[in-house]
Amino acid sequence: MKPPLTARKFDDYQTPPIALRPLLRHLKRDWVIWECAEGRGNLTRALREAGYEVIGSDILTGQDFLTWQPERFDCIVTNPPYSLKQKFLVRAYHLGKPFAFLLPLTTLETRVRQEVFRRYGVEIILFDKRIDFEVPSQKESKSWFATAWFTNWLGIGQQLTFAKLRDGRQG
Repeated sequence: MKPPLTARKFDDYQTPPIALRPLLRHLKRDWVIWECAEGRGNLTRALREAGYEVIGSDILTGQDFLTWQPERFDCIVTNPPYSLKQKFLVRAYHLGKPFAFLLPLTTLETRVRQEVFRRYGVEIILFDKRIDFEVPSQKESKSWFATAWFTNWLGIGQQLTFAKLRDGRQG
């Protein structure tokens, strides 16, 4: 029997806290943030350390983002399973809450996703380097693909934001 898509190895990319740097200034301090594809909890821990209230959930603990939601949350911040990125995006737009998804730049491809972005809007925070994710086979990997924060309803104010990670300053 095949494991669910979100449990497959190619979806197990745990986010290092550095990826949050350019996003934090766009998150309101009084928001309850839902990390809905929590994995090992890297983003949940980093958001809590930054002073945010966070609800963590994951399909592997029985709380599937596509069918479940907490009673109260104000914003979604996650690195979703890339094999389900389209379903996660559609669900987030339908929930109507601010969100930020860390996704590969190839998310801009396909007619369906382009239609969703055109209909609802998207603001993208691009990094000046690739993110080195934690993967099951080793602590850190040298990422072979570029990612960005795909957001909506955060009030960033522009469709593309270029963020610097190299020197530690926010974008």
